[in-house]
Amino acid sequence: MADGTLKVGTITTSSGSGTITLGQSGETVDMSNATQTGVGGVNTPSFHVTQSSSQSFANGTTVKITYDTEVYDEGSGFNTSNNNFTVPAGEAGKYLFYIQTQGIFCDSSTEFCNISLYVNDTQTKFTRHNKDAVATDSAFSHTSVVDLSAGDVVDARLYHSQGSTRSNDNDARVTYFLGYKLIG
Repeated sequence: MADGTLKVGTITTSSGSGTITLGQSGETVDMSNATQTGVGGVNTPSFHVTQSSSQSFANGTTVKITYDTEVYDEGSGFNTSNNNFTVPAGEAGKYLFYIQTQGIFCDSSTEFCNISLYVNDTQTKFTRHNKDAVATDSAFSHTSVVDLSAGDVVDARLYHSQGSTRSNDNDARVTYFLGYKLIG
């Protein structure tokens, strides 16, 4: 058919299996008026976890942040008993992670707070925060994309140089850890 509309219920290959190609290289297939399913993939596995109680962080010590409440855990990769996300079998790829907590972890210009992403017990990425004389709760966060293999173990950690043991705010709106596999 040169120009016109093709109306069918099902399109299959003549052999019953294989690849069906719509259009040719350089052409645009317009599906803007159609309901599209199974196109583009999904961002799973994914998780979002929070804390139900505040956690203490000793000065000058890197401490794993504990998360005991799952908001969701698609793919069952997060374990609240050890605060780790483990990449499930068959799910290697690039992942985005976001870590946030709130507290008074640096209240002078010489103090700082690191929020770090660890993979297999090795610090891979971190964000250093330095607040100049802030004596109120402040949010500290870190975002990163990392390439992971099946079985890799990921966790979030905090280090501060405030001078004494400090606690974070366990409000789920400000202390949480989330991650998901990127499509592509």
